[in-house]
Amino acid sequence: MEALDKAHAVINFLEEKKAEKIVLLDIQAISTFTSYFIICNGTSDRMLDALSSLLRDYAKSDFKQIINVEGDSHTGWMIADLDDVVVHFFSPDQRKYYSLEQLWEKGKRLVSLQ
Repeated sequence: MEALDKAHAVINFLEEKKAEKIVLLDIQAISTFTSYFIICNGTSDRMLDALSSLLRDYAKSDFKQIINVEGDSHTGWMIADLDDVVVHFFSPDQRKYYSLEQLWEKGKRLVSLQ
């Protein structure tokens, strides 16, 4: 599966699971470690845990890929590494604080869902 197809599949999955403010950034031209960032919000610690756990199961069943999730929901930022796609799960406050969209503004915004 191509990286962009994987990113879109993950976005569809996250949208189905009620992740909020989903953004897809193409950072291939400015990054050496991944091709795409997906950034999304969860409304609570419990939701961040659920989203990351469900994504882990989804990646295993649909992509035949075991992924690592770093971070802790209590800190408001968790990261799932799917090699060419990296997913950032944020609480609204931590997303605003870290402003990854601004930090990686030279990347192309391909998807932005409210």
